[in-house]
Amino acid sequence: MKQFQAFIKKEFYHIFRDVRTIMLIIGIPVIQILIIGFAVSTDVKHVKTAVYDPSNDISTQQIIQRLDASEYFDVVAMLRSPADIDRLFKEGTITFAVVFSAHFNDDLYHNEGAAGKARNGAVGAAVQLIADASDPNQGAVATSYAAGIIADYQQELMLSSPPLRGWAGGGVIIPQVQMLYNPEMQSSYNFVPGLMGLVFILICAMMTSIAIVREKETGTMTVLLASPMKPIYIVIAKMVPYFIISWIILLIILLMSVYVLHVPIVGNLLWLNVFSLVYIIVSLALGLLISTLVNTQVAAMLASGMGLMMPFMILSGMLFPVESMPPVLQWVSCIIPARWYIVGVRKIMIEGGGVQHIQTEMAILVGMAVVIIGVSLSKFKTRLE
Repeated sequence: MKQFQAFIKKEFYHIFRDVRTIMLIIGIPVIQILIIGFAVSTDVKHVKTAVYDPSNDISTQQIIQRLDASEYFDVVAMLRSPADIDRLFKEGTITFAVVFSAHFNDDLYHNEGAAGKARNGAVGAAVQLIADASDPNQGAVATSYAAGIIADYQQELMLSSPPLRGWAGGGVIIPQVQMLYNPEMQSSYNFVPGLMGLVFILICAMMTSIAIVREKETGTMTVLLASPMKPIYIVIAKMVPYFIISWIILLIILLMSVYVLHVPIVGNLLWLNVFSLVYIIVSLALGLLISTLVNTQVAAMLASGMGLMMPFMILSGMLFPVESMPPVLQWVSCIIPARWYIVGVRKIMIEGGGVQHIQTEMAILVGMAVVIIGVSLSKFKTRLE
């Protein structure tokens, strides 16, 4: 029995001897529970909305105020021309737009006249709800919320006692829904960009970190450092194969997306490749950074697999809209490279945006790559000396 107890103590000693490993084992589940508990929500909130209101009457103003006052919509732009809508969608400034008819108030209050019928083709006042359906769930939910707010406003008009002045009693507000970029509401339009971001993290960060740590764990890294080659070239040599493999996988994913999943590449294919290669470099740099922080392959797998994959899936906007998360997690999501990559891929691949529409995302990923590579190389050299 004493021998058995001694073996148990020895195992605990080996576990707690590697402080970083035990911190990962305990810390990762705690962090994941906190992230999932606060970030996982199917609600769609704070949808960035633009409004085009040529009539500018009391009815449209009241509807706009109700939309902006709700927790679901943030009116960020009042448009002078409907031609601005497509540009704001591609820039990522908005994900929803409301367009009122030119004679909304007249059509609503005096709709029984021939003029109201001629303008709308039906009795009532028209309002167009335009949603970015590259994320079909978010587009459908946002449209449903807006239609509900408009229906509540109309119900109050109908039940007002005494009836509002000029109300004919039979007028209705007619929402006209338009889903941009994904009119058929195919879910593949949403998960393909997210899948690309996740795959590259698994291949680049996990495989690179494990490959480098394996060399240190087995002692062969010392042999490599004894060679005439500089340490930086040794590290780059470890990363290049995964860079090439990731680029090949990128081409395979794009081909499967177009010919198997029928997700079109609307934008420039060259810029989609360039943008993806920048993200792959960031992922490789993360793997290098992890390899400088841990000493065992198990720890590298935990850090790059569980430590990165879950936050990347939850906080990147791949599964849940970032705007619906608490402000603290929205700030945290800003340091998740996959968030910017997924947004950029959607802009190019689904929305047909050009390089001018992904300047912010490209600059952020390039900055992340420079910082992470710089920190990783400095720590890597220090640890190997």
